[in-house]
Amino acid sequence: MTDVATTGARANGTVKEAGPKRMGFFLVPKFSMIALVSAIEPLRLANRVHGRALYQWQMFSTDGKPVTASSGIEVGVDAGIADVDNYPVVFVCGGVEVRKFDDRRVFSWLRRLDRYGAVVGALCTGSDVLARAGLLDGRRCTIHWENLPGFAEEFPRLDVTQELFEIDGKRHTCAGGTAALDLMLNLIALDHGRDMAVAISDQLIHERIRDSRDHQRMTLRSRLGVSHAKLLAVISAMEDNQEEPLSCAALAEGVGLSTRQMERLFRKYFGRTPTRFYLELRLDRARLLLSQTTMPVLDVALASGFVSASHFSKCYREQFGRTPREERRVTH
Repeated sequence: MTDVATTGARANGTVKEAGPKRMGFFLVPKFSMIALVSAIEPLRLANRVHGRALYQWQMFSTDGKPVTASSGIEVGVDAGIADVDNYPVVFVCGGVEVRKFDDRRVFSWLRRLDRYGAVVGALCTGSDVLARAGLLDGRRCTIHWENLPGFAEEFPRLDVTQELFEIDGKRHTCAGGTAALDLMLNLIALDHGRDMAVAISDQLIHERIRDSRDHQRMTLRSRLGVSHAKLLAVISAMEDNQEEPLSCAALAEGVGLSTRQMERLFRKYFGRTPTRFYLELRLDRARLLLSQTTMPVLDVALASGFVSASHFSKCYREQFGRTPREERRVTH
């Protein structure tokens, strides 16, 4: 079988759609169920709101066998990649263990789809698969916020953003979770108008359609439960300067506080010093890099603001109960 459920005709290597727009979803083992469902439900509702089939969708896996999501739910598929020679739109659905997925047959298949003119996209950590297939070169792309540091370090030449989703030509990527919902609503608006997208959003009890510039993460105020503006500004500066940490004096001066005032605020709201809070932020970043990349431990230390591997290892063990090398053995 060369083209599953073909509804169009091939012309110059590209499928021209004659009926409903077809969306394919390639499931990586341990894929994110919420990202997949968030992408499919708007398509189903588009058909319902319009009264006829505007979209069709199918699931693919490497071998045509069911794939288990990170939630443990097994999902059946329509075909394996050997049965899909061409398809107009395919999204790679990633999840928590995407770095363990390294199937060259899939990379070749995705590149072949691209040569035929397909839109090739990614949900959640599916961007990692596209990057390793060489399909994100010269394109803006995004990935789940938890994977952003490691992804940017692993693929330094890519134009990686922190946006909720990116639509760059024939590359559509999103941060996963409910970001897939907003990506699809925006694509439906492009296909059939904003009124259609708004009607679908209303059906989903989704109070507004977010655009690509919306933040992936909750605001610092919401995440930390703190409303003190200057304290939040200090923490924002810490998050933005982890590879080359700022001194406490520079942090305080940057928001118009004395060092003593800043220390009192951190003790009041977090029960720790600014130095300790900053260190924990950097160690959390290091933990993500260790689990999500193949960077040498020394490079992880430097990327997290440590000047020596020995100091990094000591701090890491005190925080997490094992050394960076032990952490990597556990997570890889």
